[in-house]
Amino acid sequence: MKLTVVIPCRNEVRYIRECVDAIFNSVLPAGLEMSVFAVDGLSNDGTAELLEELQTVYPALQKVENRLQLTPFAFNLGIHSGGCVDFVQIVGARHILSPDYIGKSLDILTSNSQIWCVGGQLINEYVNESGRIISLAMDTAFGMGIGNFRILEKSGFTDTVTSPMYPWKVFEKIGFFDEQLVRNQDDDFNFRVIQAGGKIWFEKEISLKYYVRADFKGLYKQFFQYGYWKVFVNRKHQTVTTMRQLVPPAFVLFLLLVPFTLLFPPLISGIAGLLLVFYGAMAIFFAVRQSEKPGEILPIFVTFPILHVSYGLGYLLGILSFLVFRKQPSEKQKRLSR
Repeated sequence: MKLTVVIPCRNEVRYIRECVDAIFNSVLPAGLEMSVFAVDGLSNDGTAELLEELQTVYPALQKVENRLQLTPFAFNLGIHSGGCVDFVQIVGARHILSPDYIGKSLDILTSNSQIWCVGGQLINEYVNESGRIISLAMDTAFGMGIGNFRILEKSGFTDTVTSPMYPWKVFEKIGFFDEQLVRNQDDDFNFRVIQAGGKIWFEKEISLKYYVRADFKGLYKQFFQYGYWKVFVNRKHQTVTTMRQLVPPAFVLFLLLVPFTLLFPPLISGIAGLLLVFYGAMAIFFAVRQSEKPGEILPIFVTFPILHVSYGLGYLLGILSFLVFRKQPSEKQKRLSR
């Protein structure tokens, strides 16, 4: 049995050693041949040099150059570098797999042919206080949306997962990652999996540590791009891939329209005011529940609208760009936030 592990990376010198170490410290089934391809997008922070050092420690690790630097190209380069294998595991450079992640994913895929994709529980980690606050906010249904795989509490079928493993038959059936998609290429791919009749399994018993954004500016840019590129995926498939994606843009539209409710009878402005109070109350409730000390309540509270407004604004820009004006993605939004 052969497994290809693909690590897309660019300027991840802080995390790449721990990521690679975790993969090679995995508990693997007997007879498994594992090749690991770190696909580097011309890093200039020492990542490439560190990968070359790690190659002397792990002979099965290979560095592949991604001259186009974008994530979907990295996915496909890594997959093709491994050739025709039995399974493919994608691992983000900031994702640190639990020792049983690969082994249990293989068990699930080999025991149920209806499952075409497996992923585990995401455990948010941080490198500074801002990252810790962001992590606390993202660990809630209010922050990330009901049904989001990040906050699922039990194993079961879902619409997407992170650091997924696929059997090779999936690529034979639906092709590879869409290289037009700078963001949301995994959502697009997993939507195609479900359309083709496959199922995606979230396994609570396996986990990966994820280093969240360390600053609010980076978080804003990240979620703005998520919203923007989600509309491009929707245009591609001529459908809304999940209903929860509509909530942030609806919230932003509501905020934009609130001042105009003052021009209408008091009942209308009163309802708008109650909705704002409800949102604020929910944000306070979850901020208090997530906080470990009083001083954290306000920062967590503020993080919620950053998540929601950034995604919503990106989504609305996507609607204007892709659906109204029928444009192609802008070069600005092709640059990943860091």
